[in-house]
Amino acid sequence: MSKEENPELQAQPERTPEAPVGVPFADFDLPPELLNGLHDSGYERCTLIQEKAIPLGLAGQDVAGEAQTGTGKTAAFLVPIFAHLARQKDRRPGEGPSVLIISPTRELAMQILQDAKDIGRHMDLKMLAVFGGVDYRKQAEALKDGVDLVAATPGRLIDYMKQRIFDPRGVKYLVIDEADRLFDMGFVDDLRWVLRRLPRYQERQSMLFSATLGWKVSEITYEFMNLPTRVSVVPDTKTVAQVTQEMYHCSATEKLNLLLGLLKKEDWTRVMIFTNTKRVVDMLTFKLQAHGLPAEGISGDLTQPKRMKLMEQFKKGDLKILVATNVAARGLHIDDVSHVINFDVPADPEDYVHRIGRTARAGAVGKAITLCCDEYATHLPYVEEYLDAKIPVVFADEEMFLPDDTPAYRRPYRPRRDERGGGGRGGGGGGGGRGGGGRPRSGDKPASRSRSRRPRKSGGA
Repeated sequence: MSKEENPELQAQPERTPEAPVGVPFADFDLPPELLNGLHDSGYERCTLIQEKAIPLGLAGQDVAGEAQTGTGKTAAFLVPIFAHLARQKDRRPGEGPSVLIISPTRELAMQILQDAKDIGRHMDLKMLAVFGGVDYRKQAEALKDGVDLVAATPGRLIDYMKQRIFDPRGVKYLVIDEADRLFDMGFVDDLRWVLRRLPRYQERQSMLFSATLGWKVSEITYEFMNLPTRVSVVPDTKTVAQVTQEMYHCSATEKLNLLLGLLKKEDWTRVMIFTNTKRVVDMLTFKLQAHGLPAEGISGDLTQPKRMKLMEQFKKGDLKILVATNVAARGLHIDDVSHVINFDVPADPEDYVHRIGRTARAGAVGKAITLCCDEYATHLPYVEEYLDAKIPVVFADEEMFLPDDTPAYRRPYRPRRDERGGGGRGGGGGGGGRGGGGRPRSGDKPASRSRSRRPRKSGGA
């Protein structure tokens, strides 16, 4: 939807002389406790999206921000919200959720909560992340005890709203983060259900952030936000300039051998390896561990406690190699990832961009290596068409293919869903927490794909 078609989505000038890139947070009129929290968390100067969005948020305006992951979006909405809360002298901590942040995945909800705790460490705020896969009653009891900020995935949030455990009437600040992914993962109906039950947009401040502000996302801003100002820091290219991209052509049977050679050749510190299927995640994890490499895998089959434990180990650097599928890795925001390796070429070109965006975050440099075999070679033209660029091809020498003499991988038996039983209220049902419900659950496979042309996924590994 263009600005002419939607006059409520006002455009902001690209640059204002009063706020150059890298403006210090101390230049904003922020409460001392918030400034101290920013300083103690390592925030000194703004990124570009923070520079543009924070003044608007401090002025009480609605904001529609267009920025990729890794640009500092979380602080862009937390800083003005916390500034408003700090100035409310009659506010009693935990009297009701006044801040609601909706995100597509539980990993992103947890990351937002952690950032909020860091920045707001000197403020008397009660904060909670609400998502499926963990104890339903424990989260419900925390909500009943009173919270100020809730970061939630749609499915579990709707559960609590229907049970009248979460009261939306007191929400004064709304954030919709990674709105495009909410659409991609099939949560648009859930999102509208929640937004229709919040106070009217004139009675709250709303901020929305998305990698792209397409017409679907713009419709949400038109319907549920109050004349939002649009800010955009989208680069000219879809990929981060600090990412060096390379591609190797090889047969499907040689990919593991080439991967072993790359891990020996490359000067890596922390690596994320992406595959298209859970079976290959399990196989690679088994093989890499058999070769003595510090690797673990995450997929939709992991329990939430195990998943959280592995993510914490990877963030701390105790775990050096993480193998994951696209869906399992959505919402991960981890700094200092030196290498991303696409063991499989993704079917969705946007997944390629999201994958390699896991490295070179916050101005760092990184490397993305893609292994292209005959099985997934048909995906490559669509990826390069989407990028409007060719991925540089590197030819591997014979010594790059290391032998694999470890035992053959045998896939363990996993009971079918109907053998396991439903997720129920105990929290085993993913992001929705309901098990057999019809709504797609946070962290599950997306219900819809992007509009880019692409071939059908092949059924192999």
